[in-house]
Amino acid sequence: MLQNSGDASVAENPAQQTGMAAGAAQKGEFDAQHRPVTAGGFVKTGPVVFQNVAAQAGLTHWRNTTGTPAKHVIIEAKGSGVCLLDFDHDGWLDIYLVNGSTLDALSGKAAPPHAALFRNNHDGTFTDVTEKAGVANDRWGLGCAVGDYDNDGWPDLYVTNLGKNRLYHNNRDGTFTDLADKAGVALESGSAGIATDYTGATFGDYDGDGWLDLFVAGYIVYDFKHPPVAGSPAVHSAVCQYRGVDVMCGPRGLQGAEDHLFHNNGDGTFTDVSLKAGVSDPNRYYGLGALFVDVNGDGRPDLAVANDSTPNYLYINKGDGTFDDESYQSGYAFNQAGREVSNMGIAAGDYENNGHIDLVNTDFSDDYDVVFHNDGSGNFEDFSYRTGVATPTIPFVGFGVGFLDYDNDGWKDLLIVNGHVYPHVDSNPDWGMSYAQRPLLFHNLRNGKFELIPAVEGTGLAEVAVGRGAAFGDLFNDGKIDVVINNLDGVPLLLRNVNPDHHHWVSLQLVGGSRTPRDAVGATVYLTAGGIRQRGDVLSGGSYLSSNDMRVHFGLGDTARIDEIEIHWPSGAVEKMRVPAVDRIFTIEEGKGVTREPCVACGTGKH
Repeated sequence: MLQNSGDASVAENPAQQTGMAAGAAQKGEFDAQHRPVTAGGFVKTGPVVFQNVAAQAGLTHWRNTTGTPAKHVIIEAKGSGVCLLDFDHDGWLDIYLVNGSTLDALSGKAAPPHAALFRNNHDGTFTDVTEKAGVANDRWGLGCAVGDYDNDGWPDLYVTNLGKNRLYHNNRDGTFTDLADKAGVALESGSAGIATDYTGATFGDYDGDGWLDLFVAGYIVYDFKHPPVAGSPAVHSAVCQYRGVDVMCGPRGLQGAEDHLFHNNGDGTFTDVSLKAGVSDPNRYYGLGALFVDVNGDGRPDLAVANDSTPNYLYINKGDGTFDDESYQSGYAFNQAGREVSNMGIAAGDYENNGHIDLVNTDFSDDYDVVFHNDGSGNFEDFSYRTGVATPTIPFVGFGVGFLDYDNDGWKDLLIVNGHVYPHVDSNPDWGMSYAQRPLLFHNLRNGKFELIPAVEGTGLAEVAVGRGAAFGDLFNDGKIDVVINNLDGVPLLLRNVNPDHHHWVSLQLVGGSRTPRDAVGATVYLTAGGIRQRGDVLSGGSYLSSNDMRVHFGLGDTARIDEIEIHWPSGAVEKMRVPAVDRIFTIEEGKGVTREPCVACGTGKH
C-alpha cells in the first residue's frame, strides 16, 4: 500500500523511455479548474457509464471510520473492503461493508464503529439489517470473503481484523453466528498490546475434497504500546518520509506477518496447514490481496498473493495438498523492471478471450498498476504499457480493481478504484495529486489494448473519494455490472451501470454436486457465442479486501443465441449444454442442468 521513502521511484517504460506521464505526475498535472488529474480532468460531455445512486439506495447513512483524519500510523490508512452476497437466498445481491475502528474505541473510551449489512429490497433500495443479522463486527475490520464453507447452500462470511478474525456462519434465517473460535480460524494475537493486521482472505478447495478451504494474508504485527510513528526508535526515519515530508511509518521497517492456510475438515472446523502446504510466508512479506484462481488451466486452484513493497507470491497447486512457490519463475513477483511494487488489490480475468486468466495488481503513485499477461501456462509478463493501462495510472494510488464487461460487448473491461494514503498531498499542490481521487475505467478495444473512458462531470466516474475496497456485481438484476466502493472515512459509493447499450447477456448461478463445493467456487465456464469463446470463473475474494458477485456474467454483444456453455467443475467433471434464452439469470446445478426458472422480469422487482 505504501511507498515510504524520500526517493519514491517513477516507473520506467523500456519501450518508451520518454517518461512523459511520470514527469507530469512529478511536476503536477492540473485541469482547467487547477485540480490535479487525480481529482479532476473531467469532461462536460461524453459516454455516461455509471451514476452514483448510493443516497437513493439508502447506503449513505452508514460511514466508514478508520483512525483519525491525520493518519499518524499505518493501521489508519488501509481502509476496508466490501462483499456482495445473497445472504437471504432471494435471488438478489446484498451488500456487506466492513468498517475500521479507532484507538479510543479499542480502549473502551468510545463506541466502536460498526460494519453494515444492507438487504436488497428489489426496488433499487437497501435496508440496513446489521443488528438483526448479528454481523456488526465491533473490531478494527479490514477485509471480507464469501464462501459456503459447510456446504449447506447458504453463503457464509469471513471478516479479517486487526486482531481476532470472525467467521460468520449463515443461520439460514436472516442471522449469522460468529463461529471463528469453534472453527479454529480466529487467529488470536499472542501478546497483550500486540495485534496482527490480517487483510486479504479467499476461499478455495485446494485439495479437491469438495469443501472450501480458507487462506488469510498477514500484513504487519502492530505494537500498540510502541506505535510506529516518525521519530520512533523502532523505525528508521528514512521509511517515514514521502518526497521529503514526514508521514506515517511503514510498511518497510515494520515486522511483517505470516500468512495462513486453513484446511476444511468437513465438520465445521479447520486445521492450519500453512507450513505443510508451503504457503506460510516465512519471509513475512506484507500481504494485502489474496485470491485462489486456476492460472495454468489444470483444474486446480492456484494462489496469488499481492504483497505491499515486497515481491508477490504465486503458488502453483501440485495436486497433492502442497504448492510450488513459482513467484519468481512465473514473472509475477516483480514488474518488468525487475523490482517489487506496492501491490494492493488483485483482479483476475481473461481480457483477450483466449482462455487464459490474466492478473492486474494495483499500485502506489509514481508507479503504474501492473497488468500481468498470462501465456496460458501460468507464466506472466508485464503488459502494462502495451495494454495502455500503465501511463494513466501513474499519478493515482490504486486499491480496488476488477474486470467487468460494462457494455456487454463480450470483452472484459477494467475498473480501478483510487485514493491516496497521505493527507499531506493536499498541502503540496505541486505534486500533482490529491488525497481523494476518482476511479479509472478502461474500455477493452478487443486487440489487447484498453482505452481510458473520460470522466463526465456529475457522473460516477467523476466521484472523488479516498477509495479502498470495491466489489463488482449485478445489484439490480438488469444484466449490467455495478460497483460498490468502500471509501476511507466516508460514505460508500454505489456506481450503477447506466451504459446505454442494448447488448445481450447471460448470467449463471452455479451449484456444485457431491464432489464440488456447493457454491461452485473454483468452477470455470467457457461460453461460445457470436464467434467468441469467453471464460468466466467462480471466485471468492479478490479486488482489494473484497469479494464479488459469484454469478458468472457474460456480455454477448448483438448475438441473441448462445452456441455452447462448457462448465469445468472443481470435481473434475466437464459438462456441455445450452440455455434456452439470453438476457436471463439461470441456475445450473452440476449433473442436473438448469434447475431453476430464470429471471423473466429482471430489474423490475418481479423476480
